[in-house]
Amino acid sequence: MSSHMLFSLTFFLCSCFIISNGASNPNSIYKSFLQCLPAQSPRPDPSFSAIVYSSVANSSSYTTVLQEYIKNRRLNTTATPKPAIIITPTKESHVQAAVLCAKKLRVQIKIRSGGHDYEGISYVSSEKNFIVLDMFNFRNVDVNIATETAVVQAGAQLGELYYRIWEKSKVHGFPAGVCPTVGVGGHLSGGGYGTMLRKYGLSVDHIIDAKIVDVKGRILDRKSMGEDLFWAIRGGGGASFGVIISYTIKLVPVPAVNTVFRIMKTVAENATDLVHKWQTIVSAMNNNLFIRILLQPVTVNRQITLRASFVAHFLGDSATLVAEMNKIFPELGLKKQDCTEVSWIQSILYWANFDINTTSINILLNRHSDNVNFLKRKSDYVQTPISKSGLTSIFNKMVELGKVGLVFNSYGGRMNEIPADATAFPHRAGNLFKIQYSVNWNDADPKLEQNYMNQSRVLYKFMADYVSKNPRSTFLNYRDLDIGVMNGTGMIGYKSGRVYGEKYFMGNFDRLVKIKTAVDPDNFFRNEQSIPVLPGKSRKMTKLN
Repeated sequence: MSSHMLFSLTFFLCSCFIISNGASNPNSIYKSFLQCLPAQSPRPDPSFSAIVYSSVANSSSYTTVLQEYIKNRRLNTTATPKPAIIITPTKESHVQAAVLCAKKLRVQIKIRSGGHDYEGISYVSSEKNFIVLDMFNFRNVDVNIATETAVVQAGAQLGELYYRIWEKSKVHGFPAGVCPTVGVGGHLSGGGYGTMLRKYGLSVDHIIDAKIVDVKGRILDRKSMGEDLFWAIRGGGGASFGVIISYTIKLVPVPAVNTVFRIMKTVAENATDLVHKWQTIVSAMNNNLFIRILLQPVTVNRQITLRASFVAHFLGDSATLVAEMNKIFPELGLKKQDCTEVSWIQSILYWANFDINTTSINILLNRHSDNVNFLKRKSDYVQTPISKSGLTSIFNKMVELGKVGLVFNSYGGRMNEIPADATAFPHRAGNLFKIQYSVNWNDADPKLEQNYMNQSRVLYKFMADYVSKNPRSTFLNYRDLDIGVMNGTGMIGYKSGRVYGEKYFMGNFDRLVKIKTAVDPDNFFRNEQSIPVLPGKSRKMTKLN
C-alpha cells in the first residue's frame, strides 16, 4: 500500500464532508443509504436493496463486487482501505440518488468505471468513510454507422466498444487504448490514446457529446452543461466534476488492410543507435505510422542486457510500409516477411498480445481477459532527442536496477496540429514522445514491492535531465501519486493540488480550477489528485469565460 494513500487525515476528519460519529461504521452507513436512496429517487424504485453491497450486511457479495474490477494487486490487500458500501447502479436515477445521498450524508464518493486507475483511487481512499459507485452495469454501446457515431456508456470496456464498431463496419474504428479491459469512463475523460494518435489524435478529440450527473443530481448533456464543463471532462478527468454516464463519439475511417510488426534488438545488436535514430524520425513519419519502443532488461547468455522492441501499427499495406521504412528508417532493416497484414480489429488483438491466428474476436467481449498483477507506473514527456551517450547511461541504469521497463510512444502527426487548449489534455506539439515507466510482479512479498517501487522512483529521478521541465509534465491516465496529493482545504489544498495539477494539465490547470470552482464549489467530487477549488470562492463568485 502506497504511503501516499495513507497521508494525514487531519483535513478530512475536521471537514464537513465526514458522516457524523454516530453513523460512521459501515453498517450504519449501509442502513443510512438504504433509507436515503429511495427518498432521493425521482420515482418509486424497489430495486435499491439489490444494488447496495456492504461488508457487514452481505459481506461475501461485497467482496466479490469489490475485487471484480481491481486491476492492481498492490491495492488488493488486507491493509488496503475499503469502502463502507458499494453501489452498482443499473439506471440513471440510481446514479442521481447515490450522488444526492452521499452529499446529504457527507460521505466521499469514489467512481469506478473499469478499475484500471494505476493508483486505485477509483476504489481506494485516504478518507475514513467513503463509498464506491461502480458503473460496470452501464456498458451499452450504440453504434450508428449512418452518422458515424456511437454512444458508449462509462462502464463499457474498450474491447466492447471496438467489437460493437466492428459488428457494424469493417472500415470504421476509434482512436483509443490498446488494453481491451480498460473502462471507457476513465480512459476517455483522462485523454486516452492508442496506436492511431498520429493519424487522428486522442480519444477526447472525437467526443461530440456527453451525459453527466452533476453535484446537484442533475443529468446534463453538452448543451445543458455548457462548453466549459464539456471542455473539462475531455482530458481533465471526469471524476473531479461529476459522474460520467456516457460519451457520444465520432468514429474514424480505417483501411481494410493494416500492417503490424515487431522487431527486437539488444544493445549488442545496435539497439542504442536504432533508438537514437527513431527519435529523429518520429516527427517526420507518415501520419499513418505509429512505432512504440519497449525497453526491457533481459538475460542473454546468462548476462543481463537491454533489449529494444520496435512495435508498429501502420494504416495501410505492408508494401507501402516497407517502402516508407526504407526511406526514413533503413537502419532497422524492415522486410516484408517481418510484417503481418491484418484488419483493424485484428490489430487490436495484436496490440493486446493475443495470437491473431488462434484468438477469436469475441475475446474483446471478455471483461476479464487480462492478467492482473502487482504494478507501478510513472510517465514523462521528451521534447528534445536524447543523445547516444544519454541513452547508453539510461540503458546501463536500467540494467543495474534490473526490473523496470520503459515504453516510448511516438508523437507528432495530428498531435502537433491540435492546440494545447483545444481540450483539457495539454501535451501536444513540442513533444517527441511519451515515456511510460512500467514494472509488474506476481509475488506478494512486501520486500519485493518495496524493491520494485523504489526501482521505479530511482529511474524516474535518474531521467530528470532527459525529459520535459518546468513543469516536468505527466500523463493523467498513468496515475502517479508520487508527484503529489491533495492535502488540506483552502489555500493549502489549492497549493497542494497545483503541484500535481500543473504536471498533468500544464497551462490548462487554471481553467480547470475555475470550472471546478464554478460547478462544484464545495469540492464534493474529490480524490487524492482531483482538481482543487479556488480558496474562498463560491459559484456566484466564479465567472467562466
